[in-house]
Amino acid sequence: MKRIVTITLLYLSMAMQAPCNTVPSELVTAFSNGDAAAVSEFFNATLELTLFDKEEIYSKTQAERILDDFFKKNTPTEFKLIHQGGKETSKYAIGNLTTHDKTYRITFLLKSSGNTVFIHQLRIEEGNE
Repeated sequence: MKRIVTITLLYLSMAMQAPCNTVPSELVTAFSNGDAAAVSEFFNATLELTLFDKEEIYSKTQAERILDDFFKKNTPTEFKLIHQGGKETSKYAIGNLTTHDKTYRITFLLKSSGNTVFIHQLRIEEGNE
């Protein structure tokens, strides 16, 4: 019985650290749907946003508007994670965002605070596919 309790507690403690072990599925879905409001739920209060050659630090609200404008001009058909990695409290991910006529490379840096993950950096570049 003691062994079962110990294993259960170990499993639960590992599960509580999970926010930064994988990219949240809601974030992947938000990119797939071109839903800037849903993506911005993961934004830190300020973040570094790079859109092609323009790199700036924006507030959460400003970055959401810029991303919304990007999605309106480039309606996504699919978002697929191609690589992710990192440490316990920070993670990066790289994905391909496919639209009707182009593919874009999306890279973001996630950091966890408690049980919540926030995007601190977001980069959108033209893909080479």
